[in-house]
Formats: sequence, C-alpha cells, structure tokens
Amino acid sequence: QIQLVESGGGSVQAGGSLRLSCAASGYSTTSLCMGWFRQAPGKEREAVATIDKANKPTYADSAKGRFIISKDNFKGTLHLTMNSLKPEDTAMYYCAAEHPSSRPTCPKDGPSNYWGQGTQVTVSS
Repeated sequence: QIQLVESGGGSVQAGGSLRLSCAASGYSTTSLCMGWFRQAPGKEREAVATIDKANKPTYADSAKGRFIISKDNFKGTLHLTMNSLKPEDTAMYYCAAEHPSSRPTCPKDGPSNYWGQGTQVTVSS
C-alpha cells in the first residue's frame, strides 16, 4: 500500500512562491508515475503537473512557466515549486501516484490510484 502525505501549503500574496512536498511510503518513487492535482471550491479537480518514471514532467497550461514538479527518489519525496502565484491558484492541492506497473509513462489523465489528504494553498491579491 502506497501512502502519500502532503505538506508545505499556506497563505501567500499574489506574486509569491510556495513549495509543496509529498512524502511517499510503501514503494520506491523511482518506479512511480506521480503528480499534483488541485481542486478549488465549486470546481472539478484538475491536474497541475505529472512526472513519469524517467522524470519527464508534464504541465497544465495554467502551470507552464510558473510551476516546477520534481522528484527526489533518494528521499522518496515529490515536490511542486510554485512561483508567481495568482489568486486563481487558490485550491486544495493533492499528491497522487499511479499503481506500480511496467509502463514507462503516466496515464493520459495522470496518476489516480493513490491520494494524499491534501494541503491548502491560498493566494491573496
């Protein structure tokens, strides 16, 4: 069983930065497709960024140029560095992982088998 625990959320003013972390246990992150999702009140959950086994990242258009996803396989931790934050980035952010498999890439819609409890990000104008 893979367990994911997020941290690093908080409140920040527009233009500021935050770094989210997700500690994974139960399986080596080296062999996992992982990603970050977010859900704002009244909106559907959306993928923000994913990273495959080869550490190739994929970003939503809203995250391109501002967010960086990275994986520290030695520590078993996934990160999301968020810069130039905007009020519309306000949401609950979730870490996710796909069930281990032989496929090298992430599923089209990103990982979805394991989820963390979420960490709140609030950006004020």
